Amino acid sequence: MIYLDGRGKMSKIVIEGGKPITGRLRIQGAKNAALPLMAASILMGEGERLLLRNVPHLKDVETMESILSFMGFLPEREGNSLSLVAPKDIKGEVPYDLMRKMRASVLILGPLLSKKGKVVLPLPGGCPIGTRPIDLHLKGFSLMGAEIAIKHGYIEAKADGKLRGAKIYLDFPSVGATENIIMAATLAKGTTVIENAAREPEIHNLMDLLYKMGVDIGRDGESTIVIKGVEELKGSEISVIPDRIVAGTYIIAGVITKGNIRVENVNPFHMEALLAKLNEAGVRVEHGENWIEASFVERLSGIKITTLPYPGFPTDLQAQMMSLLSIAKGTSIITETIFENRFMHVSELRRMGANIRVEGNSAIIDGVESLSGAQVIATDLRAGAALVLAGLSATGITVVSKAEHIDRGYESFVENLSSLGARITREED
Repeated sequence: MIYLDGRGKMSKIVIEGGKPITGRLRIQGAKNAALPLMAASILMGEGERLLLRNVPHLKDVETMESILSFMGFLPEREGNSLSLVAPKDIKGEVPYDLMRKMRASVLILGPLLSKKGKVVLPLPGGCPIGTRPIDLHLKGFSLMGAEIAIKHGYIEAKADGKLRGAKIYLDFPSVGATENIIMAATLAKGTTVIENAAREPEIHNLMDLLYKMGVDIGRDGESTIVIKGVEELKGSEISVIPDRIVAGTYIIAGVITKGNIRVENVNPFHMEALLAKLNEAGVRVEHGENWIEASFVERLSGIKITTLPYPGFPTDLQAQMMSLLSIAKGTSIITETIFENRFMHVSELRRMGANIRVEGNSAIIDGVESLSGAQVIATDLRAGAALVLAGLSATGITVVSKAEHIDRGYESFVENLSSLGARITREED
């Protein structure tokens, strides 16, 4: 086993609420697209180069860079571009202290198993929003001929020669499992068919890259993906798609503060569920080919939201919408169907005066006139963003501690909000 010592700094965000957020903002590349694109570099032949553009500067991206560096890659950053050159020999073991930092580190398992045939990796870490089992990932690898065991917190996977193409039905359209199995299938012998595959835009981004790298890959209908394995993947280049969750967060920031936000470098088609729900609540929404503008008109009305796999309402925007609906008229109901522990922000919003009760996997929100500033704790990435949004609308001062969670998904979050008129600062402990 290999361990590295290192702990991040603790930080807090201090907000003086009550000021409308207005202006324009260019949206960063999507973290959830960049990470699997980076993992795909493992599949390249020696000396091949992958160039990724529009890569956000985030803690999770830095973690993936560190993982790939440890494995022998040579990451080079220039602005928002990231270059990765494949080494002669890729290491099949990664330190626990790197893997534990984020859930998405499991994305190296599929390509590494397909490339080397034998892998021993620590179970991944990440935000504590639920069990998020990787059983679907392992089921797919097993059907492709791999022997899988979990011992003492480590995943041991090996294939007798190459993985073999297989027909794989996912019991749930897991994004991570779909991506991992796709990458494992690229170097497998024969054809792999993934049924009930996830449909998220980030998966299309990965498929586009793999096609450019020489893989015969495509969809057969909306939920079936077909991959024909090849001997080796060549280098290529691609742009990371815009981050629809970040865009949605800033849009909600404008509305919750009775302001107006125009986000640019976005794909409105990727955000139809959010825009529909905002419109239903009473927000004025306009959009063009690569921009969205949302404006507060009058106090919003309560609505019902159920989180679902794409193209349904994203679980990653559930917490932010809860902050917004906390000050809407009437009653709103949010039902969470993806992660069982994703209501940990409820108790913190209550500290700010929100009237929310949880019944099973639903949160019932009786809107109040306004929230009040308080000291609250960010329990995970999206909860942290939601508490900042609540603080922006609240009267008085809000202090969000453990704000380092937010760095995992938002580039220059405080600076961007400040540029839009927020009275917000960050303090490191």
